[in-house]
Amino acid sequence: MIQQKKSFPIGLTIIIILGVIGALLTAYRFINGLGAISNLSDGRPWGLWKTFNVYAGITIAAGGFTMAATVHVFNLKKFHILIRPAILVALLGYLVAMLSLVVEIGLPPYFWRVFFNYNIHSPLFEVIWAILLYTIVLVLEFSPAIFQRLGWKVPLKAVRAIQIPAVIAGIMISTGHQSSLGSMLLDMPGALHPLWYTPYLPILFLVSVFMSGPAAILLVGAITSKVFHYKLDTAVLSGLGKGIAFILVLYMTLKVAFLAMAGNLGLIFSAAPQNYLWWGEMIIGGVVPLIMLAMPGIRNSRIGVITAATLVVLGVIFNRFIITLFGLAMQPGYTYFPTWIEIGIAIGLVAWAILIIWMAFRFLPMVDEHEEAHA
Repeated sequence: MIQQKKSFPIGLTIIIILGVIGALLTAYRFINGLGAISNLSDGRPWGLWKTFNVYAGITIAAGGFTMAATVHVFNLKKFHILIRPAILVALLGYLVAMLSLVVEIGLPPYFWRVFFNYNIHSPLFEVIWAILLYTIVLVLEFSPAIFQRLGWKVPLKAVRAIQIPAVIAGIMISTGHQSSLGSMLLDMPGALHPLWYTPYLPILFLVSVFMSGPAAILLVGAITSKVFHYKLDTAVLSGLGKGIAFILVLYMTLKVAFLAMAGNLGLIFSAAPQNYLWWGEMIIGGVVPLIMLAMPGIRNSRIGVITAATLVVLGVIFNRFIITLFGLAMQPGYTYFPTWIEIGIAIGLVAWAILIIWMAFRFLPMVDEHEEAHA
C-alpha cells in the first residue's frame, strides 16, 4: 500500500517553478514567433527540442511497450508492480514529444494538416501517426488507475476486457515507429558522420530502446518506491538488470558489426574528434554498465543495479544527442547553440511530466493491489 506523504517537498516546489517558467516561455514563443526565441535556421533545422524532447523522450518512453510485453505477453508477473509507472512514463514521454513538435514547427496553427495531407513515403508521416495512435493506446492502458480511483466499475471492466488486444496493438505500433525514428536519418547520408550513419540505423534504434526503456522504468520504480514508500523488491530490479545486460551485448555487437560491414571500423581510431564521442558512448553507456550487470554482487545490489541502469539511460540519450545534434553537419556559414529560452521550454516540458508523475502517485492507485496479489 502506497503511503501518501503529508509534507510538500522543496524539490517539488522547484519543479513547479520550472514548469511555470517553461509555460510562460512557451506562450512567449507563440506570441513572438520561432525566430525571435531560438537559434534554429535553414542551416540547423533540428535543435534542442527535437533531440531532447522528441528523440530522447520517446526513447525513454519505450519502457511502456517493453514492460507491457514482459508482463502481459511473456507472462513475467513479478514485474507487474512496474506496469502502471511504465505506462504513465510512456504516456508522458509521448505527450511531451507531441507538444515539443507543436512548439518547434514554424506555423503551429497548421499542425493539423499532417492528418489530411498524406505523404505515405515519408518516415516522419509514419512517426507522427504512430505517436498519435500509441498515445491513444497508452491512455486506454492507464485509464484503469483513474477508473479505480473514481470507483467506476463498468468502464474498468470494459477496459480490462480489451487489455490484451490493446497491449498487442501498442507493441506493434511502438516497435514500428521506434525504428522509423532511425529511418528519418537515412535521408541524410551526407550529413550524419560515418561513425553513426548506417542503412541499419532503424535496427539500432529499435534494439537500443529494448534496454533504455526498461532501464528508465527501473529508475522510476526505484525513486518512486523510496519517495512514496511502497515495497519494490530488489529481485525485481535485479531481474530487469539481467535482461538489460543481454540487450547491451546485442546492441554493442551490432554497432561494431555494422561499422565493419561498411568498412568504417578504422574510424573509431582515426576520426578525431568524433571518435572520442563514439568511444564515450560505448564505454560509459555500454561497457561499464555491462560489466556491472554481469557481476551478481553488483546486479543484486540496489545501488549497483540503479547505477548501471542510469549509465544505460545516459548512454542512449547521449547517442540520440550525437546522432541528431553533435554528429549532424551544418551548412557552411551556420552555427547553432540553443538560446536560454529553448533550454527553458525543454526543461519546462519535462518539469510538467515530473509533476504529473508525482500527482499520479499521490492520488491514484499506481500499484494495482488486487492484480498484484493475484500475480
